[in-house]
Amino acid sequence: MEENLPKRKNIRLKEYDYSEPGLYFITICTEGRRKILSKIALTDVPDDPRSHTAIFVGVDVLDDPRIELTEYGKIADKYIKQLNGHYDSISVEQYVIMPNHIHMILFVKSRGSSRTSTPTSRQHGTVPAFVSTFKRFCNKEIGENIWQSIFKSHHIIRDKRDFDEISKYIYENLLKWQFDELYSEE
Repeated sequence: MEENLPKRKNIRLKEYDYSEPGLYFITICTEGRRKILSKIALTDVPDDPRSHTAIFVGVDVLDDPRIELTEYGKIADKYIKQLNGHYDSISVEQYVIMPNHIHMILFVKSRGSSRTSTPTSRQHGTVPAFVSTFKRFCNKEIGENIWQSIFKSHHIIRDKRDFDEISKYIYENLLKWQFDELYSEE
């Protein structure tokens, strides 16, 4: 049966070390792009997206009233926040939980490890280890796998301008949800 499934293209850079210090923009999608994480209500949109300060004040944009998390979305939110405090070397700078995917900006501060002595992965302090641990915790609590097996590393953020553009994209993803490449009617 698995041989009939299309091969997924790994879009991460082949030779890149994802434990290198820096900022990474990633997207984690639900399996089959099922809309099980949140609902987006496109009402009362501000004229100037930059006038909305939620994205710049905290780690997430979840205080935005246009996002209503489902039970699965609440579990994902819980583990993003828990893992954000778990690693010395990685922090979640921003994220948004969309209906069928999560955008995150991760900051790898240094090559490091988790704060606890119990290992959660063979490669502590890497972006793939963070994502793998996040998915595993969510799946365990939910009782089934809800994630695609790979995540997209859209971009290694190079400078402040890059960071600002990605931050704007994350926020505007709410405003442009129906036009997003990951949008589905289902």
